Amino acid sequence: MKKDKRFKSVIGTVSNFFIFFLLAAFVTTCCIMLFISTLQESVGREFTQSEITLAAKITMVNVVLISACMAAIDYFRRKTTVERPVKKITDATSKMIEGDFSVRIEPIAKIGSDDSFNEIIECINKMAEELSGVETLRTDFVANVSHEMKTPLAVMQNYGQLLQAPDLPEEKRLEYARAITASSRRLADMMTNILKLNRLENQQIYPNLTVFDLGEQLCENLLSYESVWEKKNICIETELAEGVLVSADAELLSLVWSNLFSNAFKFTEEGGKVSLTLTADEAYATVKISDTGCGMTADIGAHIFEKFYQGDTSHATEGNGLGLALVKRVVDIMQGEIGVESAVGVGTTFTVKIRRNANEPEENG
Repeated sequence: MKKDKRFKSVIGTVSNFFIFFLLAAFVTTCCIMLFISTLQESVGREFTQSEITLAAKITMVNVVLISACMAAIDYFRRKTTVERPVKKITDATSKMIEGDFSVRIEPIAKIGSDDSFNEIIECINKMAEELSGVETLRTDFVANVSHEMKTPLAVMQNYGQLLQAPDLPEEKRLEYARAITASSRRLADMMTNILKLNRLENQQIYPNLTVFDLGEQLCENLLSYESVWEKKNICIETELAEGVLVSADAELLSLVWSNLFSNAFKFTEEGGKVSLTLTADEAYATVKISDTGCGMTADIGAHIFEKFYQGDTSHATEGNGLGLALVKRVVDIMQGEIGVESAVGVGTTFTVKIRRNANEPEENG
């Protein structure tokens, strides 16, 4: 491969020399002929054959020297301004092909070189940065999925072995069967959420816009957790504006409220309180869901919308860290906003702003 490159380089240099030679010979010959003709007319004297032959030999030597100098200058110019940048770019892309996305190309000095190479280098560096991020996400995703699947599978395996005991009491058999069912449900929920999140992130789910009463939808979602708040003796407070109609995807928004209510009740201890507030103006409907749970630090709050992130590991068996990632993606698709305020030991408040008419373009400023 290297021999072929060197051979092609030699051929290119020789061909460039002959091109410069022919060009210099043509230009020089024309200039000499014009010079001799003008000189003969000026002095009124004819040059002899020997004088013309000597001038032609000197001109030939000059043409060869000029051609060699031009070829050498062009060779070093190509080496410094073309071949070196191309080699840097090809070496970097070869490493990317091998899976090394940490490689970056240093910009080339603009003196004597085409700035187009720097534009190419900038694009390649951006591509490498994006690919590095994607690779990190893919690796983290595989690791997180493997970890999340490992726990319920281990539970199912252990209880499955215990169920094989011939003298197992009926009470224990039912307990183990319930544990296996709960673990299998957790696995199924995780797979469902992964598929939903994948479809949302790849824009395979498009909003089906309908006009509906947002307050009624929030009440229906809240009432679906009635058994949970009664069991934990949680106080419910609601303050809902009436007649708040929105044009949005009811099914996607229901996913948002279900996940936020689920988190509120999950992290609120017995005797706590969960509050729901709905306000609206002409452009936006604002929903606030608050709880008096354990709360979280600012560091945890900065990561809660990331896939598989679980700040409170004491409740890890009740979720898989995908709920809030789904919520964030749905809110983004609905052109809305979501924020969180929390304090350790005080509680957490999620605020969701939904555009009342998703068909209208968002105003600037």
